[in-house]
Amino acid sequence: MERKILLLGGSAGGFSVILNILKALKRPIPLPIIVIVHRNPKYASSIEDTLSKALLQKVKTADDKETIENGTIYFAPAGYHLLIEPDYSFSLDISEPVQYSRPSIDVTFESAAEIYKENCTAILFSGANHDGAQGLLMIKKYGGKTYVQDPLDAEVPIMPQSAIDLNAQDEILSITEIKDYIIQLTQSCI
Repeated sequence: MERKILLLGGSAGGFSVILNILKALKRPIPLPIIVIVHRNPKYASSIEDTLSKALLQKVKTADDKETIENGTIYFAPAGYHLLIEPDYSFSLDISEPVQYSRPSIDVTFESAAEIYKENCTAILFSGANHDGAQGLLMIKKYGGKTYVQDPLDAEVPIMPQSAIDLNAQDEILSITEIKDYIIQLTQSCI
């Protein structure tokens, strides 16, 4: 059986958009979803617990050596890079920040590209730096599907525009189009 994965990356202005999209998905979600957003490890967050209750879906922080399971929404933990291993498990890394960020969207996207290849779909949302653009380009090179939020639609357009400047996207989509695409993607995996 082919393993598929959906990656959602964003920073400033992207988090609320990602949450609204997750709330719109029908249950159960048939594939794993990994969310990489820039979070400060100095501030405690209970977003995973809150979302799990609101969505009636398994939502959690990814743990080191944890096997990736369908139907689970994983968040990259604050202060760690999140990598995907060849055995479809996570590993956490505390190496230097990438694009001033740890977790780095690029790090997760690049490791997912190597493992999931054409079965990887990634969407890059609003953000204030260039993180995610190189990772999105690698996913595209490995045959995965890549999308960016329309910079005109983004609260902070730097991140999606950086990906567009590299031609890392298959398509540029509005928030509504992204939501429709993810709903269609998750329904086609059932």
